[in-house]
Amino acid sequence: MSESQPQADIDLDPVTFEVLRSSFTNLVDRMAEQIQRTCYSFVIYNRDFSNSLNDAEGNTIMQGSQDIAVHVGTLHYTCKETLEFFEGNVNPGDVYIVNDPYLGGTHINDVRIMRPVFYDGELIAVTQSNGHWADVGGPAPGSFNINAQHHFAEGMRIPPLKIWDAGEFQEDVANLLVTNMRLSEDRLGDMRAQTEATRIAADRLLELVEKYGIDTVKTAFDESKNYVERIMRERISDLPDGTWRTQDYIDADPNKEEGYVTIDVEMTIDGDEVHYDLSGSDEYVGNFLNSTFGTSFSAVVAGTKMFFPDVPLNSGMYNVVSADLPEGTVVNAPEPVAVTGSVAGAYEKVMNAIFELWSEVLPERAMACAFNLEYLLAGGQDQRPGRGGEEFMWYDWMAGGWGGRDGKDGATATAPVFGAGLAVQSLEGQERDTPLLTSEHSIVTDSAGPGEYRGGCGVRKGGQLLACENSVISYCSDRARSITWGINGGLPGIPHGVTLEQGDDDPEEMGTVFSNHPIEESDEFVRPSSGGGGFGDPLDRDPAAVLEDVKDDYVSVERAKTDYGVVIEEIDADLCDYEIDEEATAEEREHIRTNREDWLREDPDAVAQRYRDGDLDQLDLIRQYGVILDWSNGELLERTTEQFREMLVERAESEWAQ
Repeated sequence: MSESQPQADIDLDPVTFEVLRSSFTNLVDRMAEQIQRTCYSFVIYNRDFSNSLNDAEGNTIMQGSQDIAVHVGTLHYTCKETLEFFEGNVNPGDVYIVNDPYLGGTHINDVRIMRPVFYDGELIAVTQSNGHWADVGGPAPGSFNINAQHHFAEGMRIPPLKIWDAGEFQEDVANLLVTNMRLSEDRLGDMRAQTEATRIAADRLLELVEKYGIDTVKTAFDESKNYVERIMRERISDLPDGTWRTQDYIDADPNKEEGYVTIDVEMTIDGDEVHYDLSGSDEYVGNFLNSTFGTSFSAVVAGTKMFFPDVPLNSGMYNVVSADLPEGTVVNAPEPVAVTGSVAGAYEKVMNAIFELWSEVLPERAMACAFNLEYLLAGGQDQRPGRGGEEFMWYDWMAGGWGGRDGKDGATATAPVFGAGLAVQSLEGQERDTPLLTSEHSIVTDSAGPGEYRGGCGVRKGGQLLACENSVISYCSDRARSITWGINGGLPGIPHGVTLEQGDDDPEEMGTVFSNHPIEESDEFVRPSSGGGGFGDPLDRDPAAVLEDVKDDYVSVERAKTDYGVVIEEIDADLCDYEIDEEATAEEREHIRTNREDWLREDPDAVAQRYRDGDLDQLDLIRQYGVILDWSNGELLERTTEQFREMLVERAESEWAQ
């Protein structure tokens, strides 16, 4: 134990406790190794999975070292619901499967496998594995149907079922499930990989029981939870009491007029507890970007945990951190409202809002908004030689930029905040598996939100369809309008969205949410991820740091002047030879300081027309004038612009004068 962590009396000696606590972590990490080595899905292979050890009541005792945040905060709910569902009928040799998002889960792609563990006839624990299955049926390959209003149009919703009943494999149940999913053999393979992982964990737990005794192991379960609770209560009690509030936004509700969907987060520290109130959030939206209770609670826990990185995470934390998530809102959509896109929608907005709140309480760990999770999915028939028209699924996500920090730039090309352990998929692996060729994968110049400490940079990825038939493409993201924001005077990143080029047609801006758009051989697409928001006033950034960013192609010469007021002369770009014009820089920075507040109040219609006339570019609108358009046609979004400007005034302008 570190000296900073409390050494309260426990029923186990400290050495035995630490050995068992570490053994529980190792047990769960063994599950991860098993899954990664035996899974069929390329999605799961790239670590979109999580595991846990739960006690006999379903409480989480231990999670894995690289688990996905959105999963971990929900696994105890799913376990509790499943044990309650089978109460009186939980037997040795049982294995359960469930993906029900309304039973404490996330979305239907996250399939949980659970195995009750018995010792001398007594239920002592549950080993659990959650894997993101690349497809669980429904009208859209990948089961991301943006048009879904209810889960009936998304895919297979699986209530708690037994796939092994007292040791007997229920082949008919398994076949019923996977037959209704694309690439059924892959789904069955993932099911078996997860099941085997729970068996390995159960065997390891029983080895610990044989070595240390059942009473000692059960005591270690309780003390592992108590240990986390004690640490967290101590840390919170050292902080000032108070209430903090902020908002983040989903771009729009398709069933309403343009304008943001508000996610309102109020945090209260009272003694040694933290409570979050999200009752000010808007009602659920007319597509699948809504979140369930379990997913939103996970966002609350994960957002909090980011500011206490050395504190382990199990159900002990849930006695310290609580949340009010009213049903019927976008953060707690009721059954049967569609929720498959929740992580790209409500989930990461809750997390980023919580980052901002904790940045006020613990400014030394402050961080601006991170890029938004995005998924691009394509499916159809593979017509490459030797493939015989077999079905394919291309399921991709990108890295992006995290927010600038107090004293440090944001992380570049990093996994999304919903799952920092998520791997960037191998391009070569994707190209071998599917008829899509990656045409570009590079860091996006000027994608990082400007600040005294800029955000990390985003990534651009392009692709081209090879020999295929009956193929479609879908996309799930957000922040084409509620663009990744900065704090303490920092500025936003860039909009998300897909550009599709088909045949001889002009490139088409597809936006951030669409499903089942037909695609053919030779069609091309490209999409960027945003950089993180900036931290601090960009005019306070050291010009030498801006010069280095220009040399690294993180910032262009043009935007070095526009965003940072740093005038740089290009001597020889091939040799990275640039010079700062110090006198011109001083003049430009004074010019920006004098005019930037007025720019945020210019007539949006006039600004939009200057954009359409080619006098301003997209980043001018976003970072200087606070104007948001429908990027596909240049139409001014009046209500969205009003809200975006209010956000810039609150997070940026209010800090410039300080």
